[in-house]
Amino acid sequence: MSQLKHSKSSAKAFLAMSLSTLFVGLIPKAPGTWGSLLSLLIWWAIGDQPLQVGLSLILAAFIVGTIATHYYEKWFDRHDPKEVVVDELVGMWITLLIIPLTPLVLTTGFLFFRFFDILKPFPISWIDSKMPGALGTMLDDVLAGVFAFVLLQTLFRAGWLI
Repeated sequence: MSQLKHSKSSAKAFLAMSLSTLFVGLIPKAPGTWGSLLSLLIWWAIGDQPLQVGLSLILAAFIVGTIATHYYEKWFDRHDPKEVVVDELVGMWITLLIIPLTPLVLTTGFLFFRFFDILKPFPISWIDSKMPGALGTMLDDVLAGVFAFVLLQTLFRAGWLI
């Protein structure tokens, strides 16, 4: 916390750090993977949700995550630091929206999301490199989640995931 450049309140700094890193982002190795796994476990624990509830949770996490990430990036003067994983939370939740949460679906969704989040095919790579600030940090994972959602839903509806 001593690295914070513009901190006016240690409580605000701790809140921004907590919400943006979800604490697992502070694990030195593969913080995005840990953030994605934690996000999957939270969504699984919440259980299947109606579409409106799921979208409300995702929207709330996106808004809170964007604000927390904005302050975190400002204080550390870095765009999309690896320890910020609230964007993975939003992306994973999008991936798992309105689908039965079976072990195969959860595992496949996790792998699809990590694939798109790590490799960043176009247009994810464009958002990642061209959109500044916390909104860019969040939106590349939102799009990775959308790509993973479409692929997961397609396989599920084709009967390949039970």
